[in-house]
Amino acid sequence: MAAPTGADVGTEHQRRTVRDRVVDTVLFLFALFMWSFELVTTALMGPVHGAHSPPGFFAVDGALGIVACLSLWWRRSHPMAVMWVAGLAAAAATSALGALIVALTGAAIYRPWRVWIVPFVLLTLAAGPWILLAVTGLGMQLLVAVMAAAIMSSCVGWGTAVRSRRMLVQRLREDVARARQEHERHLDDARSEERRRIAREMHDVVAHRMSLLSVHAGALAYRTERAREGKAAPLEAEELATAVAVVRDNAHQALDELGGVLEVLRSGDLAPGEDHAGTAPPRPGAAEIDALVDEAVASGQRVALERDVPEEQVPGGSVGRTAYRVVQEGLTNARKHAPGSRVVVGLSGGPDHGLEVTVVNVLPPGMAPTEIPGVGAGLAGLTERVGLEGGQITHGAAEGEFRLTAVLPWAHDRTSETTAGAPGTAPEERC
Repeated sequence: MAAPTGADVGTEHQRRTVRDRVVDTVLFLFALFMWSFELVTTALMGPVHGAHSPPGFFAVDGALGIVACLSLWWRRSHPMAVMWVAGLAAAAATSALGALIVALTGAAIYRPWRVWIVPFVLLTLAAGPWILLAVTGLGMQLLVAVMAAAIMSSCVGWGTAVRSRRMLVQRLREDVARARQEHERHLDDARSEERRRIAREMHDVVAHRMSLLSVHAGALAYRTERAREGKAAPLEAEELATAVAVVRDNAHQALDELGGVLEVLRSGDLAPGEDHAGTAPPRPGAAEIDALVDEAVASGQRVALERDVPEEQVPGGSVGRTAYRVVQEGLTNARKHAPGSRVVVGLSGGPDHGLEVTVVNVLPPGMAPTEIPGVGAGLAGLTERVGLEGGQITHGAAEGEFRLTAVLPWAHDRTSETTAGAPGTAPEERC
């Protein structure tokens, strides 16, 4: 059976379950037992009621009672109709009392009180004529009237309690289903965020190393082509070995860094209690910016580092890693879009003002569109990363320069890391 709604809790839809059929059978047998019991009682007490009973009263009583009992088979699908049938029958036949009890309880279970309250009052009043005809003595009539009202009120009260419990169970099930859907939605959001995080990490690692490889491979191809055309001397063995070693080292470093990212991702798949500490290399932070600049200089890029931060301290944790990624992305973009241009990397700020990271490079005139795929993906991922830290990022070309600026909060509650270079405000040219 389908889940009930608030307006028709427990109503029958297309087919009954085995439990429903068993309950219906038991209730029908109860009403039938009450029918037979009332008929026997009426037959035995016939001389007492005979003066007030019209001819054929016994037969009519039995017929109305059996009709009321049979109507109970539709108490789930048509509870109000069954209530009217049983109520009107009980107003003229004592043998319909059992059917009336079941019908009133069913109506209170399957319909809200606003639906059955008026019919209930009318059916209660309809029992008055029978009490006046079948019961002698004012005291006995009042007693029977009070007992009848009490029995009918108890039936609807019990049915209302059952309905309230069923609606409570229904609401709990709906809450559980809603919580399950909300949990699934949170899982989907978490998966989406994890995919974006993985994409950012992959781009930061791969794009930086691949841009270095592209620079060296392009230089080798250019020198080889010039030598083939007779416009330059062929590469000597030592020069070729040096260039190939640089390409090899950068390829190995790219694989190592990519493996580190994968190790971090796999660490969540380890069994509970399994020690995975140390399986992944430490992720770079702001303290490694000096090494990053040195690496760019070693590859032939002209980079100057300007530092204006407290001595031997920079933000650590995720803020430091974000600062490192900003510098890395700026250097990578400068290699791709402005090869040979001078790049200035700036670090400034403090615990009270936050950390400002800038990467500025000169735009070469008549620069051709880049042939390296993934243009713009790094800046989009970088914007998300900085936003997660509560910072702001701006980038764009103006006055012949491309400027990338990120302002990050200075994480007071995170461990500071020692910088690798000497502090100062003067540019440190490394070319």
